Amino acid sequence: MKFSFVKQVAAVAATCAIALTVVSADAEAKKVRWKMHSAFGTNLAVIGPVGPRISGMIKDMSDGDFDVKVFEPGALAGGYAYYDPVSQGAIDAAYGTPGANQGKNAALAFLSTWPFGPGALEFNAWLRYGGGIEIGKEIYAKDGMNYFYCGMIPPETSGWFRKPINSLDELKGLKMRFFGMGALVMQKFGVSTQQLAGGDIYPALELGTIDATEFAMPAIDRSLGFYQIAKYNYFPGWHQQSTTNEILVNMKKWDKLPKQYKAMFETACAANIAWELAEGEALQPAAMIANEKDGVKNMTWPDSVLDQLRAAWKEVLAEQVASNADVARLWKSYSEFHEQYKIWGERGYLK
Repeated sequence: MKFSFVKQVAAVAATCAIALTVVSADAEAKKVRWKMHSAFGTNLAVIGPVGPRISGMIKDMSDGDFDVKVFEPGALAGGYAYYDPVSQGAIDAAYGTPGANQGKNAALAFLSTWPFGPGALEFNAWLRYGGGIEIGKEIYAKDGMNYFYCGMIPPETSGWFRKPINSLDELKGLKMRFFGMGALVMQKFGVSTQQLAGGDIYPALELGTIDATEFAMPAIDRSLGFYQIAKYNYFPGWHQQSTTNEILVNMKKWDKLPKQYKAMFETACAANIAWELAEGEALQPAAMIANEKDGVKNMTWPDSVLDQLRAAWKEVLAEQVASNADVARLWKSYSEFHEQYKIWGERGYLK
């Protein structure tokens, strides 16, 4: 009897051990650890906190089981140099903006912003309901990545200069950091443009490697200290009336995620769009006032200059549509959406 009892206890213990092992294995299987590059330093206003915010929401929703660790620019990749590492699987994910990748495909700039483009509300509507996101996903999927629209910011400023610009003729010969399709417009006026990541701009401006720059909104630009060097800040941001953020995820890593983690990721992205847009609007007045106190003059381009810039943009757009099938497809999609949207956009809002 004693021997039989011992055998029974041993059997129960073995069964419990197996059960605990299975439970432990299941719990471990639920844990996902990702590394996510951030194209923007977390110290920057508005766009800096986005990576940690999304990561934090995902971690909270998963009770810590889905942990996306955010790395500063330069830790895993250079600021804007994240396309290939994500495509190749060296990095699980990267937070940035599609225009950073226009060297891979010019069409990606149009997922980010374009000169004289739509405001945030129309842009958001086209991306979600006019086919913009779907086309973006198809373009990135060719290189093994899943694209997520994860943020939107309001208009930017269109340049920091050391001296006032009285006509576009005065731009000729300037070396200037400029983003996206707007850089091609500036080149029409003799500007030599570079697309530098945020952290690289101030040193280039200070050393004279570039003569002028644009980057983002006043609050973000103030984070980077441009006001200390260039005292003339020009508005409006004709080249970026609204600008999106993205998160790219390696497709193989995405496909392995449990469906609930995919839902958490997409929910965090969607929540950040509203959060970032509101913060972007809220912080600009104080930054502009602070800049003025530091000797900056907030300048406004005259209509005659904006008309010249708009005419140059039409030339650039025609060239891009003719030379890139993906650009042509995106532009057709947006144009058709915009044509229908006009009946609402032109009547629904006070001018």
